[in-house]
This record gives sequence, structure tokens and C-alpha cells, in this order.
Amino acid sequence: MILATDTAHPPVPPAAKPWYKHLYVQVLIAIVAGVLLGHFYPSTGEALKPIGDAFIKLVKMIIAPVIFLTIVTGIAGMRDLASVGRVAGKAFAYFLTFSTLALIIGMIVGNVVQPGAGLNIDPSTLDTSKITEYAEKAHDSTITGFLMGVIPDTFISALTEGNILQTLFVAILFGIGLAMIGDKGERVLDALNDISIAFFKVVAIVMKAAPIGAFGAMAFTIGKYGIGTLSSLAALVGTFYLTAFLFVTVVLGAVAHFCGFSIFKLISYLKAELLLVLGTSSSESALPSLIEKMERAGIPKSIVGLVVPTGYSFNLDGTNIYMTMAALFIAQACNVELTLSQQILLLAVAMLSSKGAAGVTGAGFITLAATLSIVPTVPVAGMALILGVDRFMSECRSLTNFIGNAVATVVVAKWEGKLDKHQFDEALAGRSVRVDQMPEGAVPAE
Repeated sequence: MILATDTAHPPVPPAAKPWYKHLYVQVLIAIVAGVLLGHFYPSTGEALKPIGDAFIKLVKMIIAPVIFLTIVTGIAGMRDLASVGRVAGKAFAYFLTFSTLALIIGMIVGNVVQPGAGLNIDPSTLDTSKITEYAEKAHDSTITGFLMGVIPDTFISALTEGNILQTLFVAILFGIGLAMIGDKGERVLDALNDISIAFFKVVAIVMKAAPIGAFGAMAFTIGKYGIGTLSSLAALVGTFYLTAFLFVTVVLGAVAHFCGFSIFKLISYLKAELLLVLGTSSSESALPSLIEKMERAGIPKSIVGLVVPTGYSFNLDGTNIYMTMAALFIAQACNVELTLSQQILLLAVAMLSSKGAAGVTGAGFITLAATLSIVPTVPVAGMALILGVDRFMSECRSLTNFIGNAVATVVVAKWEGKLDKHQFDEALAGRSVRVDQMPEGAVPAE
């Protein structure tokens, strides 16, 4: 960003913040403290669940208005409605390609490693009482129900019920309507731009509580489930984490390389948000911050507003890897031999059932139940095998989904020729300048 300054008195660059004031440091310390508390005082850790839940509710409180304001002001400010459809088309092409690739990779690794082989589990001996709730939710998840669920009961209910797709739907409609009335909508657009500034200030205030939320959520997870629960299913958890890591570094890394940036620099740029996702096991907890950081990195609001919220329902790379791998693990553990055609059917069903799964804790488990209920060869009862470690895999799912959506946003902006490469490189190098961080006396040039 070019600054207009007094040449006689050049501004002094703002002093770097002490290390302990950086959000990612605070969240990291909170995660470690939560793990220790949950491990040594499990009952106390489990009792801290309301702290993590309260923070997630705080974030969900602002997600709908942030998405609405970002999309409406982006589309209305763009005016060229043809480009809106073009951006959406490119985004969905990307989502479909890499979601399918994630499913295939999960299936290949599951067949090669075979983490469930040798367990010799009899499905009839499993306690399925704890998975009944997930199975019921999965039973209600039909394609027709999903499509009808995108349409809210009222315009306002889309902003009050916390459904990302409903918010996206009404925001796109309103943004298009505002763009179509041209100059008559300028005052409304200006007002919404001002309101969006206030809402992002609210986001900044809420994020101050991120370390406390991460501490409570992590203390509860370790206190309730215990690190020891990982040992019994270490093969599955380890294989899943390794596969997700390779997907991010190799597959998404290659995509980033061809688009002219480093996946590791992008991860470093988003480290505070990634640590928050790790601590809360929910990618939604960092959605408002991801929108803000993508805009700050030189990606137009119109693209960020369309790609990021849509990706949270349609670009779930981590969830897709998990679904095929977990399904194969259950089949192997229960000595169910799946033919190639059955595995292809499993992949196709997983592709459909994964759409519309929000980035919240437990959504992957629900979509897995939906997939297995349609492919009866693999016993749904086998889900009881992985229920104990699902919470730990939820963290990896959320991290992979989050990184995948960040990469998708950059790629679509690059395809559109709308990526400000200089600003993007500066942001990834940690040298971006925000208006509220400018030296005193400096103003942005017109």
C-alpha cells in the first residue's frame, strides 16, 4: 500500500508487538495448557466444556452477518453480474475436482495400508447406542432435503438460524438485486460498507477470547476422551493424519506452486487461525478471520465472499479423506470384502453425502453414517469402533478443510486475474499494512 506522508518528517514504523501479544502464541499456550489440565485433572477438564462452547457460539453469532455483508458489498460493488457467475463456476469446478481427488486418495491409502485388517470384529457385539443420534441425523440427510434446506423460511431467518448455505443464498440474491438497480443503490451500498467495518471490529473483539475458547475446548477433549484412547486405534488415526498431511503438502502444495506461491508461507500466514481450528476442532471458529485475511492479502471481496462460505459446504477435502478411509477401516475390521465396484459406489455416495456438511465438530461422523446407510455392505454398527477417536480426527479434518478453502480462494482469484500479487506476497511475508496499523500521520494514497 502506498502511503502519502510528510517528507520532512517520515513516519516511524510501528514497533513490533511483544511475542506474547501475538494471537497465535496465546492460542498455542492455551492449547498446551488445556492438554495438560485435561490429562492430569480429567474431571476438571471435562467441566470446562461450556467455555469452549461459549466461544464457538460467539463466533457463530457473527458468521451470518459477516458472510452477508461481505457477499452483498462484493457483488454490488462489482456491478458486472456475468463475472459473478464466472467466479461461482470456477469455484465449483475446483471444489468438484479436489473433493473427488481427496476421496480417491483416501480410498487408495485405505486399501494399501489396511489399518483395520486383523481386528476381526463381530458387528453384532458392538454397542451401537452411542451412534444412534448420528444415524438418525444421517437418515434425514437426503438430496431433496438438502436442496430444500438451502431456501430459508424467511429472508431474516437466514441470518438468525446460522445456516451458512441459507445466508449465502439470500446474500447472493440481495447483492444481485442491489447491483441491478445501479446508482439508486449507492447509498445502501455505502451504508453496508460502513456496517461491515463495524462488524469486522466485532470480529477482532471476539477473537481476543480465542485463547480462552481453545483452552476450554482442548481441556474438555483430553479430559473426556483421554490421550490413551488413541493407542487402540493408532493405525487409523496415524494413517489419516499422514494422508491429510501429504494431501496438503503434496497435492495442495503442487497447486500452490503452479499458482506462484508457497503452501508453507500461506500456512504460516494463517497460523493463528489454524491453531484456533486445532484447539476448537471446528473450522467455523476461524471463518470470519479467514475472510478478513484473504481480503487483506489482495483478493477482492467479491471473490472471497463467494468462495470461502461456499467452500465450507462444498470443498471438504479433510472430511472426504476421512470418509473413505473410515469406511474401509470399518469394512476391514469387520472382515467385509469390498469389490472394486462396491468401493466405487462407496466413493460416489460419499461424494454426494459430503456436500452440505458444515465445518462443525461431528459433521464428518454424520456424513459417514449417511454414506454407510446407503451402502449396506459396510455395517453402520462398525462406526462404534471409531467413535472414541472421532474427536481427535475431527481436528485434522477441520485443519485440512480450512487450508483447502484458503488455497481454493487464492486459485480462483488467480484464474480470474484479480489477485493483487504484490499485496499477496507482502501479506505472506508478514509485511502487510492495515489501515488501523498505519503510522500516525500517514494516510492511504488515493
